[in-house]
Amino acid sequence: MTRKSQYDLSAFTPTPIYIVAGWKEAEKKQFCRQVLNSPAVRKLVWGFTLVELVIVMMIMAILAAIAVPLYTSAASVQLKTAANMIASDLEYAKSMAMSTGRNYSVVFDASAESYRIRDANGDVNHSVHIGAKYVVNFAGDSRLNKVDIVSANFDSKNGVRFDYLGAPYAWDGSSASSLNNGSVQLRAEGNPMTVRVEPVTGYISIE
Repeated sequence: MTRKSQYDLSAFTPTPIYIVAGWKEAEKKQFCRQVLNSPAVRKLVWGFTLVELVIVMMIMAILAAIAVPLYTSAASVQLKTAANMIASDLEYAKSMAMSTGRNYSVVFDASAESYRIRDANGDVNHSVHIGAKYVVNFAGDSRLNKVDIVSANFDSKNGVRFDYLGAPYAWDGSSASSLNNGSVQLRAEGNPMTVRVEPVTGYISIE
């Protein structure tokens, strides 16, 4: 009669240590061989099965398919927010010029992803953030850091100035001329958007 039934661990079930201690040396060796060849131990040694790896890869593919549109959507939201902000600030400068009777300008620095609102004395105070100058920097704002100012072109100048009638002028900080064509080109994750300032009327639109 064999004692194989005492340590047949095809399912790798625990065996009390006091039973193993009473076995002969040959039985202990056979026990160890059966443990090492059991499905549970082979799984631990060799890692995941092919089916498990395929399932993991499918889950990762699904997560990636969900994450990429979300990332793109975030960039799209930032792009629209940035365009609306620029249009709003252009309107603000225009309305300030008309209400005060003084020239107000919006000057862009595409290389720094920023722009500022100025009057004859320099940067104006921010209308919301008390004590701060009206300077907007996309790169330093986590809500807008996916947006690039590709270009700001007002008849080859980098700014636009509004007079007391709201009429726009191409402006570079030192000289002004009646505006013929003004636009700010934005881009986020390959998606473009343009803010335009029409000549004569100073009408502002987003495309």
